[in-house]
Amino acid sequence: MLGMLLLCVAVNSCKKDNNDNITNLLTKGRWQLASMQVYHFIGDSQISTDTLNTDCDTTQLFTFFKDKVCTYTNYDCKVQPIARGTWSLSDTKLVLNADITCQDNSVAGSLKPFLNAQIQNLGDFSLVVQTGDTQNYYSPTQPRTIYRYAFIRQKEVTTQ
Repeated sequence: MLGMLLLCVAVNSCKKDNNDNITNLLTKGRWQLASMQVYHFIGDSQISTDTLNTDCDTTQLFTFFKDKVCTYTNYDCKVQPIARGTWSLSDTKLVLNADITCQDNSVAGSLKPFLNAQIQNLGDFSLVVQTGDTQNYYSPTQPRTIYRYAFIRQKEVTTQ
């Protein structure tokens, strides 16, 4: 009986490791915006595609931290204070909810561009998220706009 009690205490007192691969991939480094595309649809027919920030000389970085804080630097290719917020993943781990409030040149005021962002691709070196009119059901005549952000992981500089 005493042996069983000691075994239970020993097992329950061991630190549990976080084996969440998606969280580990997101927090492994800083993500630099490589491209941003805007897709315009009517129903499921694509009307046009725009590529934004093609002449941007400012580095845009999205950084995730293990304590669920995130930052975004220079949103919309505009030098501005670092935007800070929190992030979480949906239960399915397919939707990123980052409540960062960023200043945008195209709208008056600010916006939260990564709230309910669908994760399209996530690997060691790439992250692609999609936002906008991404609902599953829409009418055949409904105009929709989808924003796709593609990031690459920045190589971390190590000092020896």
